[in-house]
Amino acid sequence: MMTQPVQALAVLGSTGSVGTQALQVLAQFPHTFKVEALSAGQNMALLAQQVVQFTPSTVVVQHAQAQAHLLQQLGGHWPPYLQRVLVGPKGLVEAATLPTVNQVLVGLVGILGLAPTLAALQAGKQVLTANKETLVTGGHLLGPYRHQLLPLDSEHCALFQCLGSHAMEQVQTLWLTASGGPFRTFSPQQLAHVTKTQALQHPTWVMGAKVTVDCSTLMNKGLELIEAQRLFGAQPSQLGVLVHPQSVVHSLVTFVDGQSLAQLGPNDMRFPILHALGHSLPQHPRLPAFEGLPTVHWPSVGALTFEEPRREAFPCLALAEEALRLGPWACVVLNAANELAVAAFLEERLPWQGIAPHVQQALETAHTAGMAQQSLDSLDEVLALDAWVRQQPASLSTPL
Repeated sequence: MMTQPVQALAVLGSTGSVGTQALQVLAQFPHTFKVEALSAGQNMALLAQQVVQFTPSTVVVQHAQAQAHLLQQLGGHWPPYLQRVLVGPKGLVEAATLPTVNQVLVGLVGILGLAPTLAALQAGKQVLTANKETLVTGGHLLGPYRHQLLPLDSEHCALFQCLGSHAMEQVQTLWLTASGGPFRTFSPQQLAHVTKTQALQHPTWVMGAKVTVDCSTLMNKGLELIEAQRLFGAQPSQLGVLVHPQSVVHSLVTFVDGQSLAQLGPNDMRFPILHALGHSLPQHPRLPAFEGLPTVHWPSVGALTFEEPRREAFPCLALAEEALRLGPWACVVLNAANELAVAAFLEERLPWQGIAPHVQQALETAHTAGMAQQSLDSLDEVLALDAWVRQQPASLSTPL
């Protein structure tokens, strides 16, 4: 058993895909990590189970109705160790800045994660994040706190490990790998008729619906390029995407001397979570794997292949690359417009091929409206632009 002092964590988004897997890992090291706070959106039954298992002092729910539902799930009375039940976005910020919390693990989906992440960093907390939207929309605000951020996404955790202590001046290219999604080999004619069911069948990873759809359009990889720029201070010219269908190489770095380092492993989010948690401790140990984690049988892996992404068939990737070049305003618009379009697709109000045109139209509308002149130097300005995009008239009801 490890002997490091206990690290106290707030796990934001504890009932989602990242949050539940993070708690599985944390449960293996009860003498090293203490879950001090949990937050959840809709699943009060699961949150109640987590409260009983991890005995946090603080819980955050979306609204008062969820608070009442959680109380019901807990048998009608609050456990004695549960000191506070907070509500809404302000509750997330309060939980992320608790004096008793050392680290904040952000598994939230959407721009909802930006305010608590920024507040935690400003309060001196270490933040372990898988929240793409925070880095895409507000990553330019997080630059001064880059040393406090640890990535949980498999690709960025891989880059983090490959980079080690190397400065970006020593890097030629940060390569993010992509499986290519379920439509990697589809013809243009096939892409015109893809369904929601098909888009939600990722070939190698199990994730939430929104992220899975983003993978099918390659927008997820585009968002990850923006994340990589924010996390590592890379120039757009230092970022690249490789389609790697086997998903064994999670990312690689080519250095200025022409040599490359890659990180390989099973397709399981618990591995990057395990690495980030270990790195967050003094001396940055690698925590031991535990029962239930998959292993790679290397003689059976077979060939590892890499190919260029088909940007003409998957224009969302090119839109994200263009947004990165245009600046923070475009990244905020890109993210919000994509969220709206994906939601419309999942509700079967928009065809799959309608997602990219909607995002492109939003970028053009924002530019025409003068949004490119905004400095976005504060959280309020970022949130205001995000809200402006969501309030624009949009044609998101094209029949499937």
